[in-house]
Amino acid sequence: MAGGASPLPARRETARVTAPAAFPHPFRAYTPAAYTFPLPEGHRFPAYKYAGVAEHLRPSLPVLDTPLLSWADAARVHDPAWLRRWRRGEVTRHEERAFGLPWSPGVVERARRAAGGSLAALHDALAHGWGANLAGGTHHAFRDRAEGFCLLNDAAILTRLALDGGLARRVAILDLDVHQGNGTAALLGAEPSAFTLSIHGERNYPFRKETSSLDLGLPDGVTDGEYLDVLRGKALPALEAFRPDLLLYLAGVDVLAGDRFGRFALTLDGVRERNRTVLTWARDAGIPVVTMMAGGYNRDHALTVRAHASVVEDGLEVFP
Repeated sequence: MAGGASPLPARRETARVTAPAAFPHPFRAYTPAAYTFPLPEGHRFPAYKYAGVAEHLRPSLPVLDTPLLSWADAARVHDPAWLRRWRRGEVTRHEERAFGLPWSPGVVERARRAAGGSLAALHDALAHGWGANLAGGTHHAFRDRAEGFCLLNDAAILTRLALDGGLARRVAILDLDVHQGNGTAALLGAEPSAFTLSIHGERNYPFRKETSSLDLGLPDGVTDGEYLDVLRGKALPALEAFRPDLLLYLAGVDVLAGDRFGRFALTLDGVRERNRTVLTWARDAGIPVVTMMAGGYNRDHALTVRAHASVVEDGLEVFP
């Protein structure tokens, strides 16, 4: 843990509002879409979706630029020496391959801004019951290892900040990305006040799974009804038994049929029912919830954008 880091940094009001100022609700969302980094032509990273989701949602709520996460807060869960190497570009080709993105100063800043958006959304959740980051959910990042487009594990960082700062006594991470949150499970496995719950493809990446508090691995081809039965019949009862007072929701949309890296068969209606089920449960239990984008790589780019935006649209319906 880095010395001198505050329990929860004060929100820096430097973000740029990119939507009309007057809305009939207190909610807003955060995006790092303005912060790009170089990619080889044809790279599989879905950079298009961040700007697309932000544009889709601007008529509905203010969309602000994400702030930078401090290095001190990143060091709450990540190895400081490893962070220094990434800051300086002292990374190996093997590390770049595991990360899935070429190193550049821009990719490091983008990772800090994606995590900074989750931290800003945590402030909003504590104030209004719900906060939304249009990025984040980078659950494959370990203490000293980057994997699967994930450099900084925002869910683990927020958990550490909330627990250390006395903002929550028990934090639950509900990871509904199609891939297991292996980094989150490893980083929080020894923390009794955190509950990591992952519903994922049993035969999908990562092929070496870590141990979450509860892992619900499902077979390929899962449909809406089958998925929602597991969510309602197993996941939510486990959360109720844990009794969290903060929920971090990784609302991955790589569960949709047609995703390049997913093997499930959910429809957009099924994803929206999933979102409403989770958010309604949190609202009715009085539990602040932070939503993070997580994965989505559909062959239909417009569907990826609509699905990611849907968790925010559903949040605006569920929360008063």
